[in-house]
Amino acid sequence: MTRERLTFVIAAYNEALALPLLHPRLCAVLDGMPDIEGHILYVDDGSHDDTWPVIAGLAEADARVSALKLSRNFGKEAALTAGLDLVREGAAMILDADGQDPPELVPQFVARWREGHDNVYGTRMARDGEAWVKRATAAMFYRVMGRLSRTPIPADTGDFRLLSPRALSALREMRERHRFMKGLFSWVGFKRVAVPYHRHARVAGTSKFSLWRLWNFALEGITGFSTVPLRAATYLGLATAAVAFVFGLWVIVKAALYGDRVAGWPTMMAVILFLGGVQLIALGLIGEYLGRLYEESKQRPLYLVDAWLASTVADSALQPTLGGQADDHGTATVGRQVS
Repeated sequence: MTRERLTFVIAAYNEALALPLLHPRLCAVLDGMPDIEGHILYVDDGSHDDTWPVIAGLAEADARVSALKLSRNFGKEAALTAGLDLVREGAAMILDADGQDPPELVPQFVARWREGHDNVYGTRMARDGEAWVKRATAAMFYRVMGRLSRTPIPADTGDFRLLSPRALSALREMRERHRFMKGLFSWVGFKRVAVPYHRHARVAGTSKFSLWRLWNFALEGITGFSTVPLRAATYLGLATAAVAFVFGLWVIVKAALYGDRVAGWPTMMAVILFLGGVQLIALGLIGEYLGRLYEESKQRPLYLVDAWLASTVADSALQPTLGGQADDHGTATVGRQVS
């Protein structure tokens, strides 16, 4: 009887302390599912600490482990893409490297997959170890995205999910450079189901996401899956023009009836500054979208590979292309294969 194949995909950036604590938990889960052919794929997203030596040690000690090292820090979205690109057979299970996504729940995800679901995602019922500011801004972001985007994105849902082979195949067809993976996961559609869970505090290290990075991440999501900001700028411009027109009529009528007195300079300056601010906001929104078009037009690879450690039980279903040639999807991989 052929066993179903499941690959854990873990993108890591400066997680040398967390990975040795996470890996035994992954192994315990795989050992508890003898009917699953399990693999573990670590992606080092250009870490500056000892993450790669730690991953190399795990690969040497565990035959199920493969490892990919990117040439620099391309960001979590690109690192996840690199890992998912390599999963050519079976399903993929995405977990964070910090241990906040409990591997012990993976059997529940697998059970839902076997029921016929293509996208089994974890929904956070509680978030330990996070400041109230981050929790509040995250909740607000998901609510805003839910109203702005035509693609329904489940609230309180991260990257912790299982993707079926056909969902992975669909994702490989989507090669935009500005990637908001949570939106892409939802955009491909197929049959989805949520698995509620309690998100624990990270097992070691500190979060790599500052408020500024979270703000930019939110901009990626909003501009990548909604044109509502552009429409809002248009509506604001129309409303402002209407108010200005009415105000202009009032000034003309007042001057005709009572004479033109030199007065109202504070009001005039306030109006000018307000209109200037509105114009700058609109220009900023247009620039944000134009910048995305500019980045897409260059057609640069999503990521570059520095090194690849193959699992001793890996086959052609989990193998990057080395040599620096871009494939049909615009993904170039260069570097070396480490034996």
